[in-house]
Amino acid sequence: MGARTGQQYIEGLRDGRRIYVNGDLVRDVTDYHGYRGVVRELARHYDRHHDAAFADKLTFASPRDGAPVSNSFLFARDRDSLERRIVGERLRCEQTYGLMGRLPDFLNAWVTDMAAVPHVLGAKDKKFAENAANYYAYCRDNDVCMTHTLLDPHVDRGKGPDAQQGLHIVRESDAGIIVSGARMLSTLAPISDELLVGPFLPRAAGEEAYAVAFATPMAAEGLSFIAREPYDLERSHFDRPLSRRFDEGDAIAVFDNVLIPWERVFVAGDIQAYNTMIVSFPGHVGLQAAIRGTEKLRFMTGLACKLAAVNGRDKMPRYQEMLGELVGYIQIAEGIVVATGNELLRRAAATAAITGDAVDASTSLDIKPGVHPFESFVGGAAMRQFFPHVNTQVCDVIRRIGSSGIVMTPTEADFARPELKDTLEAYVQGPDIAAEQKVQIQKLAWDAVATQFGSRQEHYEIFFSGDPYIVRMMQFMAPERSRCEALVDRLLADPGAPAG
Repeated sequence: MGARTGQQYIEGLRDGRRIYVNGDLVRDVTDYHGYRGVVRELARHYDRHHDAAFADKLTFASPRDGAPVSNSFLFARDRDSLERRIVGERLRCEQTYGLMGRLPDFLNAWVTDMAAVPHVLGAKDKKFAENAANYYAYCRDNDVCMTHTLLDPHVDRGKGPDAQQGLHIVRESDAGIIVSGARMLSTLAPISDELLVGPFLPRAAGEEAYAVAFATPMAAEGLSFIAREPYDLERSHFDRPLSRRFDEGDAIAVFDNVLIPWERVFVAGDIQAYNTMIVSFPGHVGLQAAIRGTEKLRFMTGLACKLAAVNGRDKMPRYQEMLGELVGYIQIAEGIVVATGNELLRRAAATAAITGDAVDASTSLDIKPGVHPFESFVGGAAMRQFFPHVNTQVCDVIRRIGSSGIVMTPTEADFARPELKDTLEAYVQGPDIAAEQKVQIQKLAWDAVATQFGSRQEHYEIFFSGDPYIVRMMQFMAPERSRCEALVDRLLADPGAPAG
């Protein structure tokens, strides 16, 4: 098939899936009022791959039949393929302003990483590695839109997965594994084609039934989803410019004796493979996340600057300092993209040394001589720490610059009333900007940080890679800490050159 059109994407969603929303059982999400806006936005995403202005930057030739497919599936095996990935992912994130955390690129990168670690998935049985490679090719050549679910339900966080009613293997058969239980948080689930169940928190001995990874169609028998209420209330572009286009949706996936065919299983009871899959990834996921985080930071910084201009605060040193700090963060973020790409090539080369794949990392920079590539994870640290921090910071700056001015704003309908025209112009105008244009920017700021959509955006970014407490504890255990301490030990042991 190759890259799909927007209409093909929409038709693929009409598969009879079971999505519960606001008490409704929705079988056709394309016609549900809360999802129509984001479905249209993703359809535009797919159509760009056929637009002559974008196609060369967004696609590459499938190795199977030469058909153009999204370059979010392209393995970064050398500098050229890495740069092609970066160009495509940046363009897709620019077009969606970095606001879609589960833009299809993210899971496309995930299955690309998953296919690159056969030594992990196939350590005990090669069929699981073959399954991952075949599933990657299937998603690439059919342009599958995926969501994923990683976490057990939060029943009692102080206990193990059995107490959480977590997804687990009930039994095995010749046809596959039968699974029951639940997983969350499945962002983009209502409007995806397939669900990928993957690992996150490690499993311990005795929890083999919960160590499972696989993929299944959204309409699989026995699978249903309970989605949160949509934030798109079909308001106008003027009043809710973001909520109406970019609300991805989140859901709990509930499995009731769902059969997963063996060819779609990647881990089944192998705790070692389950616990080491993600940390063994070369890093296509980390690169995509760094690019999206950078583009979102750029958009939000631009919004902060525009907001300051329409209320006159761009002339005040206090707010100039705030905005200057955000601009500086963008420069750092761009450096993180470069570093993450460099790291991806080095990790891919280290993986290739194990798997026998062909990777040319000769153009990458070995900035940490003697440090193995898998002891450095710039992309992971960026996802877990840098981007959540700066996203919170830019939201706070927007709130401080907008202050009470973004709370009380007229609607598009108010501006349409003739008797209010002069009043609104007199009391709502800004410096060298008409009232209606000023309010449009203020409403954009409100939707970005204060509506249900905006509040969820900030909360989502904080927990994008898990509980901040846990991920910082993981950093504490990382090899980098030992290298930091070794510098101190070296200085203490070295008195320097003798005096005189």
